[in-house]
Amino acid sequence: MRILIVEDELHLAEALTQILKKHNYSVDAVHDGRSGLDYALSGIYDLLLLDIMMPEMDGFSVLKKIRNEGLSTPVIFLTAKGEITDMVTGLDHGADDYIAKPFSSEELLARIRAALRRKGEVVPDEGLKFGDIELNTANLRLSINGKEMKLNLKESELLELLILRKQAVTSKEQIIEKLWGFDSEVEHNNVEVYISFLRKKLTFLNSAVRISTLRGVGYVLEVTS
Repeated sequence: MRILIVEDELHLAEALTQILKKHNYSVDAVHDGRSGLDYALSGIYDLLLLDIMMPEMDGFSVLKKIRNEGLSTPVIFLTAKGEITDMVTGLDHGADDYIAKPFSSEELLARIRAALRRKGEVVPDEGLKFGDIELNTANLRLSINGKEMKLNLKESELLELLILRKQAVTSKEQIIEKLWGFDSEVEHNNVEVYISFLRKKLTFLNSAVRISTLRGVGYVLEVTS
């Protein structure tokens, strides 16, 4: 899962980033509304944490433009005000939730999980299943028929993406944008390396699931008979 933080308080943005990374979310953070809008419109994020009062463009304006572009990405407003009028305005603009500063990390994580559930996504502390494999993204564990193996974070994120794509073909460009960010300089061979790692681990665990390559198109999960 990839989350965008749009928050002009640098210390808070950094603290949020560390909390989310600790729980195995991929995170980008920007510090003004205009940059937040540009990043959000890339369409690669599973959820936005959006401050209201920011330079260049306020959070309400950012959200309105996002929704006008047809993006349904869940949005949680971060607000220091906590006034009913702000809450109502945010919800009317298409926000999914709000959380008033200061807040605990436990409350924030719970609201993120709830927003992702409403969207229909599988949240990171639950098991993802496909064929005979089960992936726990909270502890980066891959389980197959009672056998278990630890993955690194990028391996887990890649397998999670392929599972959530539900047998749709996923291109190298989509993988790079989702795992490293749309402005990343990561090259295609980085994707190939992680695909190779995952294939070896699936083979080692005797899984019936394989990662198939559609030459020139991308990758797809399949279950062998």
